[in-house]
Amino acid sequence: MKKLIILFSILLGLSSCKDYLDINTDPNSPSDENVNAGMILPGAEMNLAASYGNFLRIIGGYYAQHYAHSFGTSNYVDYSQFKMSATRSSSTYTQLYARVLKNLEVIREQTSASEEWGTYLAATTLRAFTYQVLVDAYGEVPYTEGLDVGNLSPVYDEGLTIYNGILAELDEALSNATPSSVVTTNFLFGSATAEEWIQFANALKLKILMRMSNTQDVNSSLATLINEGNFPTSDVAYDNIWTDESGKASPFYQEEYATYFGSTQINIVANLAYMETMLESQDSRAQKFFTPNKDGVYTGGVSGTNFSTSDQYQSDYFCRPVFTYDMPVYLITVAEIEFFLAEYYARNGSSQAEQHYKAAIEASFEMSGAIGAENIYNMHYQWDAENYKKIIGIQKWIALGGINNFEAWCELRRLKYPSFGSVTGSEIYSVANDVFSPELYIAGTLYTPIQYNTDLGASKVLQRLRYAESSISRNSNAPDDKGDATPVFWAQ
Repeated sequence: MKKLIILFSILLGLSSCKDYLDINTDPNSPSDENVNAGMILPGAEMNLAASYGNFLRIIGGYYAQHYAHSFGTSNYVDYSQFKMSATRSSSTYTQLYARVLKNLEVIREQTSASEEWGTYLAATTLRAFTYQVLVDAYGEVPYTEGLDVGNLSPVYDEGLTIYNGILAELDEALSNATPSSVVTTNFLFGSATAEEWIQFANALKLKILMRMSNTQDVNSSLATLINEGNFPTSDVAYDNIWTDESGKASPFYQEEYATYFGSTQINIVANLAYMETMLESQDSRAQKFFTPNKDGVYTGGVSGTNFSTSDQYQSDYFCRPVFTYDMPVYLITVAEIEFFLAEYYARNGSSQAEQHYKAAIEASFEMSGAIGAENIYNMHYQWDAENYKKIIGIQKWIALGGINNFEAWCELRRLKYPSFGSVTGSEIYSVANDVFSPELYIAGTLYTPIQYNTDLGASKVLQRLRYAESSISRNSNAPDDKGDATPVFWAQ
């Protein structure tokens, strides 16, 4: 149990999830014999939520052109230029390995030995989710040797190898669990049985298989999974657990909006691409995802600048995302599931594709509290079986832009939509002349940032993160960097 000293970087020993685990607090170290899954799982969950709902959401928002940078500040300007250094993601990478994956592995070892298959499924599902996120971000990461505490130079496994590995892990965990299997204390569902965890695991399998489907034939596996149809009927999210206190608020809110630490900086504003695409189609989700500017108007900024020299386009000119202390951290939504189903049926020439496409948009509107879904799919983005990737890609980009920007970045890399239009950021906004021409933008497209990543090139989305410094600095098996323009395996 020596490794538990390394694993417990979160507060443990709480009696229930209602007490909330303050992820900013140093650990209290319980005795080895008292350590159990119910003590470890909530902490692992909160560290996952902190990484996925904050850093990964922010970078996804900039890379997917949901977000632009506000006047004057420079915190995320490099993201706005489609850049990422090896050091910028290091703390998140370490958090996911040391505080999420290693803790989940302790749970898996304990519950496998005791045959507590409900909790084993919960830990395995979150493990698979975390590895999926790591592959989608970096392309290749340590997997087969990644959690060996004594190995300082674990090999990096190929993304496809990891995807196949976590699929096998999910299948093995699902084969042992039943809907009535007991699950220990957890934040995600709070229920004492595995029924919802089974549905979440199935939804995760659907996402993994759909991403793999561009590189290998998984149609049989998809058909079996979809025919069973046992997917979540509500969004899977860390919800109704946050409070308006430092260390206890929703991660994105705490990072970008809360003033617990005295900061009043404004960094993130709406991106012109995202905002104008919604406004062009009279999409009422714009009003649910963003607040109006000082004049009551919905406006978006331009990637690749922070308007630092502008006399006109300062912070209050652009719209800010809607922030609340209790905003959920979404892991997967009903809308995403329906979009995946629409894509699956479209690939196979089934008329069911259209109904799932419409259901996805309806689910997104319902989740956001907006009205008018039928306006979108009947008038502006009608179903088009011949161009299903484009129509699904744009609508998924919109649906995810207000709730899960990291997944939106993943899906636009995979589906290749929205694609780049002919206009550039430098044409939309002239820094030298302080002239803003948003009318040049073409709805439903991306554009090259004003200042952009020259290693990547113009008219290209960042394809992966640089290997994290915390992983490669002392690892003799670390591979050479593949470059910002090299897609992860499922986007090739």
